[in-house]
Amino acid sequence: MVDRPASPLALGISECLLGKAVRYDGSDAAAELAGETLARYFAFQAVCPEVGIGMGVPRPPIGLYRATDGATISVLQVDNQQYDHTAALQGYAQQQASLLGEISGYIFMKNSPSCGLYTVKVQNSSNPLAAPERVGRGAYAAELTRLHPHLPVEENERLFDPELRHNFIARTFAYAHWQKLQQAGLSAAALVSFHSRYKYLLMAHSQTHYRQAGQLLSQLRPYSNDLAERYIGLLMDGLSKPTTRAGHVNVLQHLLGYLKVLAKKSQRQAVASAIESFAQGRIELREPLGLLHAVLAEHLDVPQIHYAWQQVYFEPYPQAG
Repeated sequence: MVDRPASPLALGISECLLGKAVRYDGSDAAAELAGETLARYFAFQAVCPEVGIGMGVPRPPIGLYRATDGATISVLQVDNQQYDHTAALQGYAQQQASLLGEISGYIFMKNSPSCGLYTVKVQNSSNPLAAPERVGRGAYAAELTRLHPHLPVEENERLFDPELRHNFIARTFAYAHWQKLQQAGLSAAALVSFHSRYKYLLMAHSQTHYRQAGQLLSQLRPYSNDLAERYIGLLMDGLSKPTTRAGHVNVLQHLLGYLKVLAKKSQRQAVASAIESFAQGRIELREPLGLLHAVLAEHLDVPQIHYAWQQVYFEPYPQAG
């Protein structure tokens, strides 16, 4: 089994978020990113697709517009809709998809007609007075995510939320681990070993995805690249789901079961009490988690306990230095 990746991970990012004055009006968006926290984990690879396709700074603003056919959405210059930048931005995304190399995630600029991930404004070309729809995705972001469907992605402002930030960082480290596994060579044994590390982390996020991954790996022989692709799709989609207190309690109780092998009754009772306190909201997750991990560490010579102790669930990503 390949080692888990260490920080900093290579990460794509909209260049304006790093303080570069590349926005259409010559400004930057550094204040709109929790940059200091994220820089502990990532080595940023900055891209501004609008500059990349030859648009200047400053430049006329662009926007997403729905065509009269009702289906096609294009990136047009706001003050002169004869200028269509859609194909250029898609082509630039295709170029960057290979040039960026082994990035393990991407942070996109919110609301951008090139980089926005969610709810970007879409205007009606045939009715300029109509209220815009918040249903769009920037042309560059849409093409890049199409080419790399399992790549962890987020918008800048959402990363100020501690839970969303934690989830994004955890997903990038899981994906980077998968990239290392691919480089080392995928096989049936390697895939099972990888899943054995992520089993309980996936359970905490989504029992549905946890069951589906187990069912998929039960069909592992003969091994195929298609099966591996389906597996990483399940893992990354599952890890994107928010955890709940009930989900954590379920995983903690499963892991508590491993202590029946050798742990003292007093140790089991202490862990069970901590889990109950967490379930009732009296203590934070780190308390039963740390206690459980410490008790497991006393019996690593027992294979079943070592299996539980090495779960990624205990530390989804390394502590920042």
